[in-house]
Amino acid sequence: MSRIDEKFKTLRSEGRKAFIPYLTAGDPDLDATLEIVLAMEDAGADIIELGVPFSDPIADGPVIQRATERALSSGTSVEGILDLVRKIRLSSEIPLLLMSYYNPLLNQGLPDLARKASDAGLDGILASDLTVEESQPFVDAMSAVSLNSVFLVAPTSSDERVEKIAGATTGFLYAVSRTGVTGASKALSDELVGFVRNLRKHTDRPIAVGFGISAPEQVRAVWKEADAAVVGSAIVRRIEERLGQADMAASVGELIRWMRGIRLEPDPEQR
Repeated sequence: MSRIDEKFKTLRSEGRKAFIPYLTAGDPDLDATLEIVLAMEDAGADIIELGVPFSDPIADGPVIQRATERALSSGTSVEGILDLVRKIRLSSEIPLLLMSYYNPLLNQGLPDLARKASDAGLDGILASDLTVEESQPFVDAMSAVSLNSVFLVAPTSSDERVEKIAGATTGFLYAVSRTGVTGASKALSDELVGFVRNLRKHTDRPIAVGFGISAPEQVRAVWKEADAAVVGSAIVRRIEERLGQADMAASVGELIRWMRGIRLEPDPEQR
């Protein structure tokens, strides 16, 4: 099993749910990303998503688009992110999922990318704009080196399409909480409960819910139905707010503690 599989197995045995933070690798640079990742783990992150910056981030809102611009400006590449993973592995075994648009992955050559990613210490890859109908070469390349292939499923997906996506994904199924681009929300969709319960009919894999989760009460609401909550834009915004400041990584850690309910007083940045 991958580290992702092992993490969900352990959490299930302990009766707990996962907290999965996302950050854009290389924002503002890869050295800062290393420091932030380690702070995230110390704050209680269970799995970490490393975003690959791409020049045409069509599924992302303005916060992550700006992070992508900063990461690209700092020279971040897929190869650089794999070097970052190797550095993380010198001191951490936290499960790591690479989240990317398909083009940067395809440009590497899928078998070569999969081998390098596995050797570096990644646990899985999610190609956000890859359709399940065109995914077999990707899935084959990942499975050949025991990497998880994680797929997104939308609330607008038909049961037939959910069945196909659930059959292709490994590690966990990533449920998009709403239609539209990434970004923090004040409230979760009223249809979320029914959406997750319907997904349970199609898969035994853990289900993670992401897009629009930005407060502790939303994390708890997701945990009532799903196995994991994914938080992205709120964390990326905190990084943006702390650019150039020595406490950037520590501040991200404090945000995660607040969202996970470890630190109960209101987050000062949310007042």
